Amino acid sequence: MKTIEMREAGGPEVLEIGSRPIPQIQPGEVLIKVIAAGVNGPDLVQRRGHYPAPKGASDLLGLEVSGEIVATADRVTEWAVGDTVCALTNGGGYAEYVAVNATHCLPVPKGVSATDAAGLCETYFTVWSNLFFEHKITPGDLLLVHGGAGGIGSTAVQIGALLGLDVYATCANQNDCNYVNSLGAERAINFESEDFVEVVRTAGGANLILDIIGGDYVARNIKAASPDARIVQLAFNAGSKMQINLMPIMLKRLIYTGSTLRSRSDGFKAAVAIDLRAQIWPSFAQGQLAAQTHRVFNFENAADAHLMMQQAQHRGKLLLSPCL
Repeated sequence: MKTIEMREAGGPEVLEIGSRPIPQIQPGEVLIKVIAAGVNGPDLVQRRGHYPAPKGASDLLGLEVSGEIVATADRVTEWAVGDTVCALTNGGGYAEYVAVNATHCLPVPKGVSATDAAGLCETYFTVWSNLFFEHKITPGDLLLVHGGAGGIGSTAVQIGALLGLDVYATCANQNDCNYVNSLGAERAINFESEDFVEVVRTAGGANLILDIIGGDYVARNIKAASPDARIVQLAFNAGSKMQINLMPIMLKRLIYTGSTLRSRSDGFKAAVAIDLRAQIWPSFAQGQLAAQTHRVFNFENAADAHLMMQQAQHRGKLLLSPCL
């Protein structure tokens, strides 16, 4: 099968076409013939050599796919050969075929194309599990989303608006601001010309904050948070080391947390999949949610896709397809 390989750790130019045997599925797994695979931030980090695949996982990049199930192993009862699904993988998505835990698959939502569905699972599993899954959500609370025009951000904006939150989102320019407003944001904040701390504090402070930036945003998020707020850190694009005053966390009774999805147990991911299917997937058919595909690249142009994401030139999701 055709694959996208890293010849070494480095920039986008290290990605190249390769060939490997089709994976052998284990009990509880399905084999998916890939229609498309999503490009995500962790792919870029792994490509740079800083996010190695977990033990037992494929060393190929790719944490989400869509495609057709072409084989099922023992203990698989939910799916059958011929089903079209989208799936969360633990690696290996940048290939024509990938073996996936059957409980981490979801049906392609009604109203979403099989190609666009490739960009759903990584961001929806991540956002849902960190912000909403098993958490009390109060309509009217203020959700602050950093990087609102990206894959994680556009997902969080849509879900937050769907659940009745007042969503504020930071963006790099006016076009991105217009985009997140179209997704349901109450207020888009151009961080080049506005101070998000001032804007959010004027609105009463954020009850829930999703941050992928880090760096000086850590202290600024604490300042922008209302008492009893929850701050969720999902990445540190501006750095993870800083000197800050932690006293406001105690005084405001803040919860500061974070996680990586890839290292969570199979059982946890399966529980999130069940909840997404029940609580969120029907909203696609109802027109309340939509896939946000910016562009689909063929496998041969994977380096261009990584460069586009690296330079934040996209809105929503970038996909790779072996079918183009």
